[in-house]
Amino acid sequence: MAMGPLITAAAALAGLNVLLLLPLLGVWVRNYATFRTGLVAGLIAFAVAMLAENAVAVYFFFSMQSFYAGDPHVQQAVLVLRSLQFVAIAGLSFTTLR
Repeated sequence: MAMGPLITAAAALAGLNVLLLLPLLGVWVRNYATFRTGLVAGLIAFAVAMLAENAVAVYFFFSMQSFYAGDPHVQQAVLVLRSLQFVAIAGLSFTTLR
């Protein structure tokens, strides 16, 4: 069964989240090597957790397509949550990388 447009968009946002988190993780690891503060260690833990969650989400979007295919309300909810996550990570990326 092919993925619908809502789930395809949610999968794309999860992939974009992974791409945004990689440079953030790099910056925070370099900062931790310099400053060794708990705040930066917390940011690293956040990035690793979000990176793992989004990578697993991308895997499940493509390996278990039928899981989301049945209910359009679930598809909308997944898309909204992925969109909110993308906005949050994009904002964090903007402030960190500028």
